[in-house]
Amino acid sequence: MTSLPSVRASEPNGVVYRDEFLMVDFGLIPTGGNKTAHAPSLIETADGGLLCAWFAGSFEGSGDISVVVSKLDPVEQVWSVPETVSRGVDRSEQNPAFFRSPEGSIWLIYTSQLSRQEGKDNMQFTSIIMVQKSNDEGQTWGEPEVLFSEEGTFSRQEIQILSNGRWLFATWLCEDSAEGLTNDPTEFRISDDQGQTWKKVRMPESNGRVHANVVEVQPGHLVAFMRSRFADYIYSSKSLDYGDTWSVPQKTVLPNNNASISAIKLQTGEIALAYNVNAARNPEFGKVAWPGLRNPVAVSISEDFGQTWPIGRVFEAAEGFIGAENKTNNAQYEYPTLYQTKDGLMHLVYAYKNRMCVKYVRFSVDDVFGEKREADGLYNPTSGEGVEASE
Repeated sequence: MTSLPSVRASEPNGVVYRDEFLMVDFGLIPTGGNKTAHAPSLIETADGGLLCAWFAGSFEGSGDISVVVSKLDPVEQVWSVPETVSRGVDRSEQNPAFFRSPEGSIWLIYTSQLSRQEGKDNMQFTSIIMVQKSNDEGQTWGEPEVLFSEEGTFSRQEIQILSNGRWLFATWLCEDSAEGLTNDPTEFRISDDQGQTWKKVRMPESNGRVHANVVEVQPGHLVAFMRSRFADYIYSSKSLDYGDTWSVPQKTVLPNNNASISAIKLQTGEIALAYNVNAARNPEFGKVAWPGLRNPVAVSISEDFGQTWPIGRVFEAAEGFIGAENKTNNAQYEYPTLYQTKDGLMHLVYAYKNRMCVKYVRFSVDDVFGEKREADGLYNPTSGEGVEASE
């Protein structure tokens, strides 16, 4: 048989392509020779480009894991080979997030923990929060500085500036125990003097609900959406006083697989949330679960502060296995970050195909909504009802 031409080959060459079937732009960002790529984040640069940071190296938790940064050239539409930015020795430096400070510098915030040790699979209880700053839009980075020194502090999201000028930074606390992941509570760092001093605010009864994505839906009215260690649902909590107090987390209608999510407020006011549409088969509240179902990647939209999610679209379907006993054959497509640039376009990045590289997808808000909005459709090819005439 004649050898067939290949399509959809996974080649992380940095080139952004147009998918004429899905009507989105996409690219696989170069790895820089690293074995794995995980937990990407994004920020827009002054020239209209993007920076993407993620952690790379041999294996999560190992001492060679470092934060790397790649740039999307706004003219050529090609992602650069990443450069290593973090500089820890024998430390696993993870979960980068970008923050644009009021004076214009870009902060690269990330966790830094001791390398894995014999008999210790998880060293997150040794983590501290680091920061490096750039005054030239990510071309160069300053020396690493300790942002929060309390060991066991972990993060994934960026610092947010609220409508009253307050800075809010979501963290969770890790401990050295067999139940450490079960006991992780969410804790916010809050500053009213642009990061000079910080206070702590603990979310009540939040153990096992982490990665808080905070959206200010109205002045002072905050909603946080969280990953669940129990692999059951995405949870939410609200604050009506700029983050000074929080409600007990409640499950939403969206599933969660004990993996990271990303929620943002769109320029038009809705909340958009990127996540894996999966959960454990029989989740138990209070019991950590790892179902191995980090797929597919979807974006859903809420118009009522997260109460309902009537709009959604899958942007990464994985390999398509859906059976109760074979869906774990799908590879992992995980840890999405969603970002909206000044021009209104949406940008999605996530760890692609078992962390081989980072995938980038670009689309419009309209691409999420689609052309029609209806709860029930009509398609009757016999009568012709709902059948659109072909061109």
